[in-house]
Amino acid sequence: MPFRPVFTPFSIAATLAIALPGAAPAAYPDKPIRLVVPFAAGGAVDAVARTVAARLTDTLNQRVIVENRAGASGTIGAEAVARSPADGYTLLLTASTVVVNPFIMKEKPRFDTIKDLTALNLVASGPLLFVTAPNVNATSAQDFVAKAKANPERFNFAVGGFGAAGHLAVESFKFRAGLPVPTILYKGTAPALVDLMGGQVSGMIDPLLTSLPPVKGGKLKALAITGDKRSPLAPDVPTFAEAGFPEVNFSTWYGFWGPANLPQEVIDALEGAVKKVVANPEVKTWFASQGLDPSGISGARFRAFIDQASVKSQQIVNAAHISE
Repeated sequence: MPFRPVFTPFSIAATLAIALPGAAPAAYPDKPIRLVVPFAAGGAVDAVARTVAARLTDTLNQRVIVENRAGASGTIGAEAVARSPADGYTLLLTASTVVVNPFIMKEKPRFDTIKDLTALNLVASGPLLFVTAPNVNATSAQDFVAKAKANPERFNFAVGGFGAAGHLAVESFKFRAGLPVPTILYKGTAPALVDLMGGQVSGMIDPLLTSLPPVKGGKLKALAITGDKRSPLAPDVPTFAEAGFPEVNFSTWYGFWGPANLPQEVIDALEGAVKKVVANPEVKTWFASQGLDPSGISGARFRAFIDQASVKSQQIVNAAHISE
């Protein structure tokens, strides 16, 4: 009698599993996403990240949860993302420090920004405001310089983050103006602004998002702003170029990143989602109210932007001898 195989439900399923192509993976994303912010809550980077995360949640139909992992000028959180699985569920939103830190830190980051991270989108950028304490009776940037040179022991600068755009702008201003005054590093923008408003420090250069509110509240005075033109939020404040310091032209910017080797379909989904978010009229209005220009550029254009920013940052680091 010829052999006749007996097929059970189990054997049929096993045979199909071998014979048929693998089941298509679930469409990305199919679970919540962590968006790491490598700075403390309450600062400019955190505010941008939470605004973007709220809209990404709607666009991707999955929760995007902001996780603050502060420390080491943003390298702790950035390294955590660089070492995470390349599946698109752990992402990074950070500022320009991610490309500046390798130039200025004694203990170099344990990851390579270019090799270990995927640059996805430039989210937004904007100018920096030069603000002074209420007890500094300077009427302009030139007047501040004159008074600081006459009494250098009475003047100093606050910096809210080592290697941040504001830090580079301060050192660039000091270098160009020949100011022999110290820079005091704080663990965040908030405590730096508190001491500035209290008169413990003399000046600070910081994003409008955090520095303009106390100016409008009469607690600080704005003397100059970076950028090629005046800000509509502070039309009476001259640019550094108008004030006689055209080289002091740094901007603050915020980028969206993932770990290296992300699948192309994940890259496409994320880049497209961020472009939709920053193009949203309500988000554009929020960015404008903070003195920021939404962008969304991705791929080769964002990488070219990073290269240009890196060159400019390294030039001022070398010229002003900035290091830990």
